Amino acid sequence: MRTWRGRVLLFVTSGLLAQDFSHISIEKADAGFRFTEGPVWSRDGFLLFSDVPNNVIRKLAPGERSTVFRDNSNGATGNALDAQGRLYICESRTRRVVRIDKKGNLEVLAEKWEGKRLNAPNDIIVRRDGHVYFTDPAFGDQADRRELNFYGVYHIPVKGPMSLVARPEGRPNGIALSPNGRILYVANSDERNIRAYDLDRNGEASNERILIAGIDGPPDGIRVDEKGNLYVAATNLPVYSPDGKLLHTLEFGERPANCAFGDPDLQTLYITARTSLYRVRLNVKGALQH
Repeated sequence: MRTWRGRVLLFVTSGLLAQDFSHISIEKADAGFRFTEGPVWSRDGFLLFSDVPNNVIRKLAPGERSTVFRDNSNGATGNALDAQGRLYICESRTRRVVRIDKKGNLEVLAEKWEGKRLNAPNDIIVRRDGHVYFTDPAFGDQADRRELNFYGVYHIPVKGPMSLVARPEGRPNGIALSPNGRILYVANSDERNIRAYDLDRNGEASNERILIAGIDGPPDGIRVDEKGNLYVAATNLPVYSPDGKLLHTLEFGERPANCAFGDPDLQTLYITARTSLYRVRLNVKGALQH
């Protein structure tokens, strides 16, 4: 199959450089979508991502155009995989979180809190030991269907009932974990910040704090590299150090919604940006999440 070879220049705002961004470019890996989201790399050698309005999850193998992986995805937005290769999906239309094993068996993990339907689960992450975290905001007409009177960040433990991590004033969006799985990061689109929470061995959160404030544009998806740096999809894609200092800014022709590290060496950053999927080779690996 033919590949996309269009390239755009990378604009970098440099702080204390953790890696060299001076001689790289961003490649358009695929295009022609309506709104791309939820990229996640599979150990089986391909990338999954959502095309939300078209109601599909797509699969991209290296060197090929993407194909439909899951049709009628119920408005899938965020996706994640665990160590067993099971796929976790935030279904915005059914307002639930589901898990699909490699045989195609589907299990509903979350759809209600205290008897009321969730708002519209948006993004999700799975810790290596199986603890699951997801955000539940409400954007656009989702707000008209709300049964809950708050936005939530939730924890699904390996055993036991789901718990509420936080109920922020603004809408939580992207979610990620530090390389060692001991810090949870949550983007807040309305407050334009990233909050951090300490996680214990049981997956319980404490010590809520604002790590990054004043982000240019509402932050969306987040990913973390092996050094603990945070890549935040917003107006552009700023890169922050683990202590919240701005290191770089990557600019695109389209506004990024999310990103994920991929390829066998985890040194390619894939970026979902409205109608397109981009990728850029880096000299740092992504944090291994599953």
